[in-house]
Amino acid sequence: MGAKTTKRPPLRRIEAIINLRAGRCGPASAQEMSAIFEAQGLTANISEVEPAEVGAALARAKKAKPDLVVILAGDGTARSAAEVFGPRGPLLAPLPGGTMNMLPKALYGEAIWQDALAAALTHGVARDVGGGTIGGHTFYVAAMVGATALFAPAREAARERRLADALQKAVNAYRRAFAGRVRFQLEGGVAAKSQSVTLMCPMISKVMAEDDRWMEIAAIDPHSPAEALRVGARVIVSRLVGDWRDDPAVSVGRARRGKVWANFALPALIDGEPVRLGRSAEFSFNARAFRALAPHTELEEKV
Repeated sequence: MGAKTTKRPPLRRIEAIINLRAGRCGPASAQEMSAIFEAQGLTANISEVEPAEVGAALARAKKAKPDLVVILAGDGTARSAAEVFGPRGPLLAPLPGGTMNMLPKALYGEAIWQDALAAALTHGVARDVGGGTIGGHTFYVAAMVGATALFAPAREAARERRLADALQKAVNAYRRAFAGRVRFQLEGGVAAKSQSVTLMCPMISKVMAEDDRWMEIAAIDPHSPAEALRVGARVIVSRLVGDWRDDPAVSVGRARRGKVWANFALPALIDGEPVRLGRSAEFSFNARAFRALAPHTELEEKV
C-alpha cells in the first residue's frame, strides 16, 4: 500500500509562520506569500517571527483551529510543527525556507518555496506522512546513526562549494570511521553490527513506497578503509536520498521498531541535523505522524 492521500478539505482558515532568520527568507517573503494566496482566492494570517518566538507562534496557530498551516523556516521548525499538530491536526505545508530542507524537498522536490506553495494550493492533496523517533528525537525523512554521520560536515562544505574544506572534513571523518561499530536489533530479531545504521521513512524509499507501514533500514558495513571512503563520498553527494544504498557495503531491510547501541556516544544525523544520542537509543515508526498538503507525486530522486 502507498501513502494514503485524500482530497483536500476547503481551506477557509490559513495560518502561516515565517522565521525571519531562516536562510531562504527575506524582508519581502510575507508580501510574496500573501500574493500567492490572493492568486488562489485565499487569505491567510501571516506571522513573521524571530527564532525564539516560533514555539509561541505555533501555539497561537493551533489555537486558531486552521484548516492549513504554512511554515516557511528550517527543518527544525518544520519538525516542531509536525509534532505540535500531529495526525489529527490541520494540513501542514512545510516550505523550503532553511538550509538543507530535508522534509520540504521530500514533499515538494527541488522547487523554491514560492513554486512549492503555489503547486500545493493548486493541485495539492491531503497526504499522511509517516515519521520516526530515535532517542527522543523525531524525524520524517531519515536518521543516520554511526560513523557515516560524521561525513555530514563534509557534505555541507561540498554543498557550499568549499571544496578544500570539504576534503579536509571528509579525511577527518574517514580517519574516525573505524573507531567503533554500532550494534542494532530490529523488532526483537538477532542483534547485528555495522559501521552505521540509517532509518528511512517511506517518502524517500522505493523499497517502502508501496507499503508505508515500515521504515527502510540500511546497514552500512565497509570492510576496508577504501570501502569506508567510497560509501562516505557517495553519502556526501547524495544527501541521504541518492544511490549510495546500492553500494556493496550496504545491506537493506525494514522494521517498525528496534534499538541501536555502542560503547561510545552515538553520532547521528536527524533529518540533516547532527546530534549525539548517548550510548544506546530505541527507535520506532508511526505511519501517520502528520498530514501534509502536497502534490501526489513524490520526490523524484528517491530510490
